[in-house]
Amino acid sequence: MARSPQMTFDAIILGAGGAGLMAAAVAGQAGARVLLIDHADKPGKKILISGGGRCNFTNMGVEPQCYLSENPHFAKSALSRYTQWDFLALVEQYGIAWHEKTLGQLFCDGSARQIVAMLMEECHKGRVDTRLSTQIGDIRHGDGMYHVAGACAPQLVLATGGPSIPKMGATGKAYDIARQFGLDIVTPRPALVPFILGDEDASFKKISGVSFPSVARVNGVSFEEAALFTHRGLSGPAILQVSSYWSKGDTVALTILADAASKLLAAKRAMPRAHLKAALSDHLPTRLADALAQRIDLPTELGNVPDAELYRIGDMLSAMEFQPTGTEGYPKAEVTAGGISTAGLSSKTMEAQKAPGLYAIGEAVDVTGWLGGYNFQWAWSSGVAAGIAIAERVGG
Repeated sequence: MARSPQMTFDAIILGAGGAGLMAAAVAGQAGARVLLIDHADKPGKKILISGGGRCNFTNMGVEPQCYLSENPHFAKSALSRYTQWDFLALVEQYGIAWHEKTLGQLFCDGSARQIVAMLMEECHKGRVDTRLSTQIGDIRHGDGMYHVAGACAPQLVLATGGPSIPKMGATGKAYDIARQFGLDIVTPRPALVPFILGDEDASFKKISGVSFPSVARVNGVSFEEAALFTHRGLSGPAILQVSSYWSKGDTVALTILADAASKLLAAKRAMPRAHLKAALSDHLPTRLADALAQRIDLPTELGNVPDAELYRIGDMLSAMEFQPTGTEGYPKAEVTAGGISTAGLSSKTMEAQKAPGLYAIGEAVDVTGWLGGYNFQWAWSSGVAAGIAIAERVGG
């Protein structure tokens, strides 16, 4: 039987997430014939579940230093050429109402579906051929063309993300393809992920659901946000942030009570017959105060405790140390750290140096943002960079 002819495009984009949709829209509107492929039955699945269904689509404070990478300078070019203000202008162009929450985080007033609909409309304007529920299968390269799923193109974009949240269909497919074409991979790991605590912290696991304002620190990096005890360990924004900088064996220090020493000394003067739990309960949730009192084990009344001892306890509460046994892994990780090494990519175009016409964007790349809309902004910015480069090659 004769083989059916392949459909030819200027570019094939693998992955209809934020980065892939943006790259397809930009390239298509600039005149490139684009095929967008995804194995999922809907585009933008991660967008739809983000921000509690309202999509934390960017952050007012986006700066290159808010990203982790083996090359901390790599993200600068793309982020400066397509900024958070550019994406916000697109959101407003579509009449999508938005609001700012803590620390510059921007969310839709309505639904994350509005962001997906906006990106799909942008793709429609670019006449992008979108094929969902389509398996990528094997990829081959010959005669200057990438052959994928019955189609071929001189340009191929890897936008399939990383393996975080596998229940959404996430895989490490981008890494396999990148290796096939000679690109290096920085060891992937779960990021923005809760910690698991060991048996020595069992008293804290018993107060699951208790949250408190905190400063979390690991490896010289600190974040001031809420922390939360869970039935398995630690979570909350402050914890998710530092998890990206954590390696097995590292200690996490938490400020459980700021300016704790002065608060304890004041309690000693005001209520000398009280015990530590009562003093802590004035500033912290009761269950947390109880768990802390158990750990510190101060059996006597505050009036009998030397000031020096209260200073020591205050220091402990200002930087209480925990040593996680691990993390909740990819199922609970919001993103993947590591990925396709930036050493083999152009920071301007996202094109691979060893494989002309091959691009890698979004979460598939070794660029990982903070919690709070930073990773979506990297998806938009890197997608635009690749989309422009694709169109320029077609036009040139």
